[in-house]
Amino acid sequence: PSEKKTISCFISMKVGLRVSTLPLVVPPSLSSHNFSIGAVHPLTCSPLTYRVISPALFICTANCSISANKIVIALAIENWTPAPAGGLRGASIIDSLDTLYIMGLMEDYNDAKEWVRNSLDLNSNGEASLFEVNIRYVGGLLSAYYLTGEELYRSKAMELGEKLLPAFNTPTGIPRGVINLGSGTSWSWGWASAGSSILAEFGTLHLEFVHLSEVSNNPIYTEKVMNIRKLLNKIEKPHGLYPNFLSPVSGNWVQHHVSIGGLGDSFYEYLIKSYLMSDKTDDGAKTMYYGALEAIEANLVQKSTGGLTYMAEWRGGILDHKMGHLACFSGGMIGIGADDGAPDKRQHYLDLAAEITHTCHESYTRSATKLGPEAFRFDAGAEATATRLSDRYYILRPEVIESYMYMWRLTHDPKYRDWGWEAVEALEEHCRVESGFSGIRDVYTATVSHDNMQQSFFLSETLKYLYLLFSDDDLLPLEDWVFNTEAHPLPIIHKSCLQEEATQEKTVSN
Repeated sequence: PSEKKTISCFISMKVGLRVSTLPLVVPPSLSSHNFSIGAVHPLTCSPLTYRVISPALFICTANCSISANKIVIALAIENWTPAPAGGLRGASIIDSLDTLYIMGLMEDYNDAKEWVRNSLDLNSNGEASLFEVNIRYVGGLLSAYYLTGEELYRSKAMELGEKLLPAFNTPTGIPRGVINLGSGTSWSWGWASAGSSILAEFGTLHLEFVHLSEVSNNPIYTEKVMNIRKLLNKIEKPHGLYPNFLSPVSGNWVQHHVSIGGLGDSFYEYLIKSYLMSDKTDDGAKTMYYGALEAIEANLVQKSTGGLTYMAEWRGGILDHKMGHLACFSGGMIGIGADDGAPDKRQHYLDLAAEITHTCHESYTRSATKLGPEAFRFDAGAEATATRLSDRYYILRPEVIESYMYMWRLTHDPKYRDWGWEAVEALEEHCRVESGFSGIRDVYTATVSHDNMQQSFFLSETLKYLYLLFSDDDLLPLEDWVFNTEAHPLPIIHKSCLQEEATQEKTVSN
């Protein structure tokens, strides 16, 4: 009964997906891009009665050399799986399942589904990142299940979720970052300070684990993540901030480095999204999120000499005036949380979200390729530009486009679609290669050098957010879905739906 209840409440949210009906009209905000009648669009490989950000951006069908089937088979055979996933194969396949389905690429989606059915082996003895396995594999499988109702994905997600539980066997219940899925042995990353766990890793489990409890009818997953929250509420936070390193043995902070970018980022994202996913009933997550945001504003948010708002990093009270590409998700995060803040802060939060998104757009426009660097600085005369050679690369990251999508949904200001289109053109010009898309080593050089890697998050996040940016708002509406940090949509747990079905079941049984 609980399984049927979950399906009927959640799978019904497919309304608006319109799998066979894709946007065929150029949005008004793109009308200035004067395409000639009958022209072939560089991304769709088709005439201009076309889908603006269509499946063909994901896979060209006519004049391009790549096909979804070739991607899926090649990735499966060649094991192009990011190292953090350890011995698990097919990360790009799992990461792209929902993208294929949402875009209506059903033949290729079915090929991917059969690979999951026949070839996905979860009994890996390699080193696997708890964080990466959770957001890519568990998140991808849960999303595919909720979108399609296929029992295959639910079964695989529950099997994998169970294999992650030994990582929580620590004195505090804070999981270690690395796990052997075959033996259940877990340990901390060798590079992590004093054997610590990472805030953005143990703090980015809540959405998936709550849904694992929903689909399995087993509360253990929710209990694990609520224990993390309980510990975080108990310990002292310097200036209200959450440092990036925590000991899973003592439960104390290891060092006071705070970042809204790498090592910290998605912890904050999952606070507001946990509140939204609970149908705004998780008051604990709400309190933590707005408390953290207040501390971030007081200590990290800065204004450059040129008037750009940015998020600095905090190292024991000393500011490092650097903002990473990863931190650019925060425009969208602050935007989706604006409406539930204090009444006198709501417009302020929306304005702050717009300012940060503008800054991240500036990091793109100030490069020769119109793509943004891995990190950019605001000191020594720098304004939203990378000053170190090691920060000049772009690996197909989604965070800036993610904020464009959210800000478009929230404001319908056409500039966000225009900015997204700039990114589409830059990706096509500088990142497309014969076999797909590649990162580039220096965004400030017009003659690019490719790194020959297509990250799985490009399929899961970058292309999905672009597609949604140019789609109607009722395609995965924000009042029914939240996206995990890998852009896998998970349904909001509408309590009214569950309560109504429980009442109906009780009536029938009587």
